[in-house]
Amino acid sequence: PGTRRRRGGGAKGTGRRWRRRGIGRRDRRAAARLERRPAPPPVRLTRRGRVVLVGAVALLSLVGFWLGTRAVSHAAVQVVVPSTAGLPWVEVRHGDTLWAIADVLSGGDDPGAVVEEIKRLNGLPDPIIHPGTRLYVPRDIAGVVR
Repeated sequence: PGTRRRRGGGAKGTGRRWRRRGIGRRDRRAAARLERRPAPPPVRLTRRGRVVLVGAVALLSLVGFWLGTRAVSHAAVQVVVPSTAGLPWVEVRHGDTLWAIADVLSGGDDPGAVVEEIKRLNGLPDPIIHPGTRLYVPRDIAGVVR
């Protein structure tokens, strides 16, 4: 008599809960709320922020430049060691120094020249040597070889 039956029948919440086309009522409400929200304000950098940003970019650029130049300088340094085939050699023992070895090999002459020649033959950048290292010595002064 005065009551209407719902489509899908039964009490509220029963029956089919989906629609055949489009989006549901809840989804429409959520979409409408999203459309009404104002857009976020654009990002603004203060003077302090700009200084920090420029400083950070400059610092990163300098670090990259510095690392790049170090890599290039290491790649460019190439030690040219002359052929040591057939040269006499001395094995460095604990407590030996390049100057002591050169002094023994020079036979009283200037050990400085012998040190420089040994460094050149072995490609040593400095006179530091380690025990167990095989040092090649010049033929003309290799009178005493251990």
